[in-house]
Amino acid sequence: MKINKRFILSFVAPFMILISGIGLVFRDNSKKIFYLPIGLMGAVIILERGISRQLDRKSTLKKIKSYQKVK
Repeated sequence: MKINKRFILSFVAPFMILISGIGLVFRDNSKKIFYLPIGLMGAVIILERGISRQLDRKSTLKKIKSYQKVK
């Protein structure tokens, strides 16, 4: 069975945010700073995926509308 790469990556970003949250709650004050980049990267991955999906939808809609005008 071939595993889709996007399927695995869809679980990575929330897992990164979860690890960051757990690290920020349970670590000492001096070591909390190390968990911030993990959480930020997880949030950026999720936001980037949402923005790119939205731009792709707009592009597809423009193509559909351009074909409808020709007819």
